[in-house]
Amino acid sequence: MAEIGYHASHEQFKPGELLRYVQMAEQAGFKAVNSSDHFFPLSERQGESGFAFAWLGAAMQATSLPFGVVCAPGQRYNPAIVAQAAATLSEMFPGRFWVSLGSGEALNEIITGEKWPSKTDRNARLLESALLIRSLLDGETVFHKGLVTVENAKLYTLPEIKPLLLGAAVSEETAGWVGSWADGMITVSRPIHELTEVVNRFREDGGEGKPMYLKVQLSYAENEEEALAGAYDQWRTNVFQGSVLANLRSVEEFDAAAELVKPEQLFDKVNISSDLNKHIEWIRQYQALGFEKIILHNVNRSQEFFIQEFGRHVLPVFA
Repeated sequence: MAEIGYHASHEQFKPGELLRYVQMAEQAGFKAVNSSDHFFPLSERQGESGFAFAWLGAAMQATSLPFGVVCAPGQRYNPAIVAQAAATLSEMFPGRFWVSLGSGEALNEIITGEKWPSKTDRNARLLESALLIRSLLDGETVFHKGLVTVENAKLYTLPEIKPLLLGAAVSEETAGWVGSWADGMITVSRPIHELTEVVNRFREDGGEGKPMYLKVQLSYAENEEEALAGAYDQWRTNVFQGSVLANLRSVEEFDAAAELVKPEQLFDKVNISSDLNKHIEWIRQYQALGFEKIILHNVNRSQEFFIQEFGRHVLPVFA
């Protein structure tokens, strides 16, 4: 049976709000938390961008749940800093932390003033970074000059239980690639036939037997109109292909790109419904694919209502 988790969206809510929501989520029966990591929100309507690694220490102290974070080492974060942050959290909260490593988005990474690389170069940089993080977590002293530079780095504080290093994958091709080097995969929900192809490719290219996590975008409200309106308000900047999302460079560009998005376009990207039975059926389909953790991201702003209603009526089905 998959564990059902809660997604903490830093681009949408202040860190203090999210701290309260994860405490509520634990009380409601959610079994894990996944945290985003943004320097900017994806629209002015979202409007927040708290620092995930600072928040994680507080949130993990305030709950007993396992936590993960999605981050992109190599530009905004030197991989040695990611390794140190992961080691520190894992030492304080043994067995409760994982890191999902991705190639990043220009929106968050170009604040360094460095050139934004091609997807091929970003993947190569990600692999370099992942291997360096792994070496540092193994206690090695690292010297490396390549697409990233780490010089004479060694972690003196190491955890007894090392965190899982998952690979973040959206496309079928990336899923196969991360299967070859990551401890597991995290991906995002989409129509079930597309998701099945991603899962199969991951397993075929080295991921067989490794854990798979899924982040599910959904919008739940008291009625269908509110569910759609909430998704459209908060998540219409996220309906584009990954190649587009990765290369937009400012909040203004995201908002401009979304001006022509119609509400009905969100249905392929977000599970929009006021019917809890539909949400249960969607989760059952994901569970059947073999996902170990299914992280639910209610993309509208009604977090308390979502947590309470799913805690009463959805989570017990999967207990």
